[in-house]
Amino acid sequence: MLGIKYPIICGGMLWLCKPDLCAAISNAGGLGNITAANYDSGEELRAAIRECKAMTDKPFGINITLMPSFRITPETYADFFRVCCEEKVAAIEVSGAPARDYLPMVHEAGVKIFHKVGSVRHAKNIQKYGYDGIFAAGIEEGGHPLNDDVTTMVLTPRIVESVDLPVVTTGGIADGRGLAAALALGAEGVMMATRFINTVECKVHENIQQEMIKRQEQDTTLICKSINLQGRALKNKLVDEVLAIEAEKENLDRLFPLLTGQKVKDAWNTGNVEDAAFMVGQSIGLINDVVTCQELLDTMVADAEAILRRQLERF
Repeated sequence: MLGIKYPIICGGMLWLCKPDLCAAISNAGGLGNITAANYDSGEELRAAIRECKAMTDKPFGINITLMPSFRITPETYADFFRVCCEEKVAAIEVSGAPARDYLPMVHEAGVKIFHKVGSVRHAKNIQKYGYDGIFAAGIEEGGHPLNDDVTTMVLTPRIVESVDLPVVTTGGIADGRGLAAALALGAEGVMMATRFINTVECKVHENIQQEMIKRQEQDTTLICKSINLQGRALKNKLVDEVLAIEAEKENLDRLFPLLTGQKVKDAWNTGNVEDAAFMVGQSIGLINDVVTCQELLDTMVADAEAILRRQLERF
């Protein structure tokens, strides 16, 4: 469907999924990602898409997250979809609200569109709306998992058996073992984001990458449940402050200055690991090094093939 070598897709990451990383992942055989919210207008996104096209002739996708934003207006979201169609990117990953109004335009442009969901009921709706595929996102994922809190291990086969669309699994995936498991559960492939932070091509401060190696699977927590915007973030000083405000259940507007994208943008660059909400997944427990995107994807696929071959030989 996507014309890629490996069934490995990069998910959206604010401030990190830009042309350099996107092209590196696509050149390595996966589907790279440019996150639209990195940009303030459709034309800025168009410039990024064209920059990426200059670095790779392989397919890549765009993440458009239709969630409440301090910065992005409905008109800008519409421009993002229009530009993706005009530039004929390979795929669009949507999370948050359904993109029903944009589907006719996307299909007419020949662009594949997937929606990330955390429940069977939402997956059925996505099929009904006419999407091309589904990302099944377990509670392990970074970002904003659905508050149904269903794990990848259960969610993936439940969605696979409930819809007639290709299903890609995400949440807790970081290596060949996760890829092999996803295929065994009926998925067509995997999407991951957190693991790509610790690649050579990801433009992030070394302190952050070393923190990803040091931290383990229990070092994330769920925040913002009190404002119906559940997110999984790395435990740190700022996240402790967020949770303390939520526990008080008063003056929740105090949360918003702590959660701005600018704080995260600054922290990715300065390496300050305590003063931003880093929306990373439990897969940090599986990250032990910094490698190139090519090394990461080649190793994942080789390991998954070896695992599946060993299991077949047992029978």
